[in-house]
Amino acid sequence: MAPLPKRALLAITSYHGAFYPNGDPTGLFFTEALHPYNVLTAAGFQVDLASETGSYGIDPHSLDKMFMSDADFAVYNDKNSEFMRKLAALHRASDLDADAYGVFFASAGHATLFDYPKAAGLIGIAESVWARGGVVAAVCHGPAILPHVIDRATGKSIIDGKTVTGFTDAGEVELNVMDAIKELDLVPISSGAKAAGATYKEPAGPFDDYTITDGRLVTGTNPASAHSTAAKTVEAFEQL
Repeated sequence: MAPLPKRALLAITSYHGAFYPNGDPTGLFFTEALHPYNVLTAAGFQVDLASETGSYGIDPHSLDKMFMSDADFAVYNDKNSEFMRKLAALHRASDLDADAYGVFFASAGHATLFDYPKAAGLIGIAESVWARGGVVAAVCHGPAILPHVIDRATGKSIIDGKTVTGFTDAGEVELNVMDAIKELDLVPISSGAKAAGATYKEPAGPFDDYTITDGRLVTGTNPASAHSTAAKTVEAFEQL
């Protein structure tokens, strides 16, 4: 088998629409893409950004000071920063060569509950990475894609029989969005994981930094886990 490229696909949600009780939209949770991007590029990966449609919108709640550091704001406010330029030139997943990547990393936002389960282009890239022995990772609501990523050798989800984490039901309740999730017939991360045959684990607190590595599968629970999930992804890749 050919050596895995030291290149990562950072998946971005394409959904940007009303979700919160006050009518605010959900979309990309900014630091859940920025922090993995920073970690992966610092580790020497080439990183491409793509959504299913080639479009995106930012969840305004993710720009709150409780989630954003001064350094994060500096990147966000500088449209010429490398990350913001890549976001502005976001790829459509179906336009990319799935075999060009050794890592697939699913960033998040509640928006992923809407589009990731049916994002055929992104799913195809993740399946290619997995089939060639690469690392698949996801943070917070990013694991919404994982039940739909099929292991070509087994015909089952790549998380079947694996242990994973992701945003908790307790966190949804604390954010006052569990009712909206149910009303919209969206699938919470824990439910989707269990239905796909995975063991789901969570931290003591819904916003604690928490990650799980199970072989070539790496998952993290929340925004605080975005950096550590990416760091564990790099570790997993280096151990291949």
